[in-house]
Amino acid sequence: MSITAQLRDSVRLPGGGALVNGFACESRRDGSLRALLRNGHELEVYNLHEVFAGEHAPTAVLPLPWPGWNHGVHSVSPDGTFAVFAGQRAVRAVGAGGETLWEYRHGCWGPESDHPHTGDEQEVCRGSEHGSCRVSDDGRLVWAHVVAEPEPGGWEERWVVLDARSGRELAWLPLESAAAGSNHLAHPDGVHMGLSIGMGQDGILLHWARWDGEKLTGWDLNEGLDRILTDVHPGHPGFLTIEHYGADLRLHALDGTVIAEREQPEPAEDEEEAYWDYGCGFVDADTVIASTADSDRYPERARHWLLDAHTLRVRGVVAYPTGPVDGDVRPLGDGTWLTYDDKSETLQRWAQAPGAG
Repeated sequence: MSITAQLRDSVRLPGGGALVNGFACESRRDGSLRALLRNGHELEVYNLHEVFAGEHAPTAVLPLPWPGWNHGVHSVSPDGTFAVFAGQRAVRAVGAGGETLWEYRHGCWGPESDHPHTGDEQEVCRGSEHGSCRVSDDGRLVWAHVVAEPEPGGWEERWVVLDARSGRELAWLPLESAAAGSNHLAHPDGVHMGLSIGMGQDGILLHWARWDGEKLTGWDLNEGLDRILTDVHPGHPGFLTIEHYGADLRLHALDGTVIAEREQPEPAEDEEEAYWDYGCGFVDADTVIASTADSDRYPERARHWLLDAHTLRVRGVVAYPTGPVDGDVRPLGDGTWLTYDDKSETLQRWAQAPGAG
């Protein structure tokens, strides 16, 4: 069964592919949506609602603290007054005017042991391994995945909670990971934070934690599992994950209990096998959208599926009135989702057409 999509908005936004295929889209429980797009040595911050309303200028343009550092997942405060950058050897808060507000130093993500540093903060060491950070929805905390050196030459990855005003460390949890990269996912309850750690061919680690003002409590879902944390929704009690290699999708309660599962769908005529791609999440509280086909290698083969958000029953494949849409999707949780056309550098916002499905 096909379900017709309706084009809501379309706007040219160079670099906007990172909103769909990366971690450049930051949503808040107040409904705000920001795009954090790297442009040369600067980070451009856009209000997506304003972009689709015709305001194409960024709301802020911040200099990157380390111009040679191309990695890390960064975050912007809810009020837009500061950004927090995940660097190779530090987490740094930068004001809207580009001034440094504070810095939290940590060990180096560079993979070589005992490699020297020249003392130049702009030195970038070999490797692409990185952490991530996220400002909490109330703007009071910064969660960060960092490297620590508990002893000279030692290595330990940690999940730290910092005071967003000063960068002071409030608490931390040890992590048994060797990350290639990571990203945070804020739960819309404003209390819990999720962390997904990618370790390349060694798999994925998934953690949740909460800070009650005095104690940091964490738990993981890594016993016998290899799952990517993809999305949560304020109107849904669970969270969504995908198996590392796309074998299935699952809905979980916050304690990890599996609520529903959907194995890989039937392949199309030109496919030997269909796997779920990483682009999946909540269109709204009742609908999940997910994509199949390897969108990096075969973007023209991508299919987008709408599923019931409570059972993961397949409702149908999305039919776009403009013709096939390449690549992944980014659901926004408000009944719409994003796609991106690399050739025209166009960001498109879709919804299910009235009466479809």
